[in-house]
Amino acid sequence: MMERRDFLKVAALTGAAIAVPGLEAMAADRKKAPVAAPASESAEKYADKPVQKFNFRPDGKFKVMQITDTHYIAGNPKSERALKNVIEMLDIEKPDLVIHTGDIVYGNPADAAAREIFQPLVDRGVPFAVAFGNHESDFEMKREEIFEVIRTIKGNINTPMRPDIYGCSNDVITLSSENGVEQVFYLFDSGAYIEYFGEKGYDYIRHNQIEWYRHHSEAITAANGGKPVSSIAFFHIPVVEFCEGVRDSKRDMIGVFCEEPSPSKYNSGIVANFLEKGDVHSIVCGHEHDNDFVLKHGNMFYIYGRFSGCDNVYNNVGPSGARIFEFTKGQPGYRTYVRKYGQENIEQDLHLTRGMKHLLGGIPKM
Repeated sequence: MMERRDFLKVAALTGAAIAVPGLEAMAADRKKAPVAAPASESAEKYADKPVQKFNFRPDGKFKVMQITDTHYIAGNPKSERALKNVIEMLDIEKPDLVIHTGDIVYGNPADAAAREIFQPLVDRGVPFAVAFGNHESDFEMKREEIFEVIRTIKGNINTPMRPDIYGCSNDVITLSSENGVEQVFYLFDSGAYIEYFGEKGYDYIRHNQIEWYRHHSEAITAANGGKPVSSIAFFHIPVVEFCEGVRDSKRDMIGVFCEEPSPSKYNSGIVANFLEKGDVHSIVCGHEHDNDFVLKHGNMFYIYGRFSGCDNVYNNVGPSGARIFEFTKGQPGYRTYVRKYGQENIEQDLHLTRGMKHLLGGIPKM
């Protein structure tokens, strides 16, 4: 596989990073891409996929910590900083839930690496979920085998794989008060790699994953009296709308942008589905180590986590860290900010609500 930066340069020169193939090209290339289960049956078949449920703390708060791209290798000195970063972030932020958005391990033995990087969470009794990245497929254990190892780690809340849903880390997590569900987190497995006209590229979220999301979205909306519930989607590989947003001459962005987003060349239309259902207003990814920005594009927030990794992969923007999401019972939107390893001050301290005009100084419209 070509290096990430070489891949990005080629994509930038050809415009392929945001290319959406025509129907004929997609049909011709379909035999090269992994085949997902058909999505033609009723979405009712997804009804028994469990939903993980959380409640606000007694003080009315709930904190989610996103870590991403730890690229951990067991016994490798260059991975020590990743482990120290996770420990420091946990001890300072004391999150109620951790979501790891992929590229968890980066070498063999993959099972030992997975257990070691999550041990600080086990020691502190912090529940966690994962949304797999592309590198989970690169080592001696199959992607599905690493997932099953992670599911055995105390505190993991990912639900079992289903053969009729593409990938192995698709989950729904709800956050409720006495008034019902106030926030939903959708986790998607954005896959690893596909071949695109003979070139290796990044995978995409498949149509049966979208159908699975739509089923849960419709059920949660119906239970809320027909009003969509505020939702955030977490996955590893960004979508093409990240590229559209950063190339907008009027882009509205806060944070570090040092690397062109590198989505799949296939656009499965997941953002259109989010907008149609009216619930998911924020997409949170990893994948690019040199980005940690919040971007408002249209009526959606496109967000990168802070690189949480180590010295065995590229990182040109300083200390590792984590992105925090804080929710308050009964209040619309959420607070988000970045904390960096070894630094006292936080960065990008924002309160995001659907419909706000601008990231700074906007007036929320709910």
